[in-house]
Amino acid sequence: MGMLADRPMGDEGYIFYWMQAAVRSAQNHALEFAVKQANEAGKPLVVGFGLDLDYPEATPRTMQFLVEGLVDVAGRLLQRNLELVVREGHPREVAHELASDAAAVVTERAYLREPRAWRNQLAKHLDVPMWEIETNVVVPVEVASDKREYAARTIRPKIHELLDEFSEKLVTTSLDWGGGAPQLDSLPVTAAAELLESVGLTHDTDAPIAGGESAARATLQAFVADRLDRYADGSSTDFTAGSSSQLSMYLHYGHISALEILRKVRAADAPDAAVDDFVEELVVRRELAHNYVWFEPDYDKFSSLPDWARETLREHRDDERDEVYTITELAEGKTSDPYWNAAMVEMRETGYLHNRMRMYWGKRILHWTNTPEYAYRVALELNNRYLYDGRDPNSYANIGWIFGLHDQAFGENPVFGKVRPMTTAGLERKIDTDAYLAWVADRTGKEIHGAPTD
Repeated sequence: MGMLADRPMGDEGYIFYWMQAAVRSAQNHALEFAVKQANEAGKPLVVGFGLDLDYPEATPRTMQFLVEGLVDVAGRLLQRNLELVVREGHPREVAHELASDAAAVVTERAYLREPRAWRNQLAKHLDVPMWEIETNVVVPVEVASDKREYAARTIRPKIHELLDEFSEKLVTTSLDWGGGAPQLDSLPVTAAAELLESVGLTHDTDAPIAGGESAARATLQAFVADRLDRYADGSSTDFTAGSSSQLSMYLHYGHISALEILRKVRAADAPDAAVDDFVEELVVRRELAHNYVWFEPDYDKFSSLPDWARETLREHRDDERDEVYTITELAEGKTSDPYWNAAMVEMRETGYLHNRMRMYWGKRILHWTNTPEYAYRVALELNNRYLYDGRDPNSYANIGWIFGLHDQAFGENPVFGKVRPMTTAGLERKIDTDAYLAWVADRTGKEIHGAPTD
């Protein structure tokens, strides 16, 4: 918990919970803190969200996912005698409107540059207290470490030392103040189609993935029941939903908490190796990414890469490439590599890509573009444009990893220098590439450029 505005609570008005990064009712520390503040002050609680149709790199697909989450949480809040106020506009401006009549403000901690700035800008204009509550990681980022960590091996022992302390189930607090909340203007929040239509968007009934707390919990339950037991054996080689959790997009939008996932997985009847491997990804690797964007101001720039990685890539920047593609050609999946093209089609059509294929996808971009700096920009742009979980701390860490972030130096190779390479032959040893081509074509209904035809 942090205090962004240390001022006396107002005598009049309500407690305002600015819900923006944790769109859920369960295991939400910010919501529970806001309820407790309302109870102690004897004031009503208002929950508000700013729906920004012009949010950078947002797409109709990701906007629908977000809206489905808002409708879901609105229904769940009603069960706790709370109404969700959703207004169209820049989140900071919507929050400012709703905070103008508030006695105090509560919000969730943000990790990326722009959302952090929104919170600080609002706090500067308030005459009432404003708290920022950490709820989207298990171990609070500044408790886990007081500096930028440079590899999983450096943050892992710090995380594990604190994991039990921060993995206790969050207790739900009942709202004492059952009435008196003001009737505030809001977009309709009873149905996703209605909410989308009210802001000029169309509801896609064939969207590949449904958003919301209910969908997130169903996905978690299916993973634990059907796939967790083989996570250690197949998580890196099974390119379908056969072993991966499919939870990254729900974590990104705050539709489910990492704490709830952790507790569910730890309580499961699954092999220790599978649980350990999953906790490594969910907590250690994910929170290493949060550490990176929190402590590194230029987390979305090539300049943030380790010195050794930038140096070796620049030494090899003029190495001959077999092929060079533009971002348009790459986005269309029109390269000479059918496996890469299939990955691009899967990303573009479904908004999802398995981690194994994400790594290969990114490494080939480095190989196919004229400079490493341009490769970095292209990979980040395509990642954020097409994936449901784009624009996440994990996005910036994962793209950085392609270029050496959180990794170590390897033997020297053309183009890559000492950065870890990935090759087509290596991919063919890891997965059934023919099956992958067929699976993507069947799943998307799209032809894969360069794939063999029978």
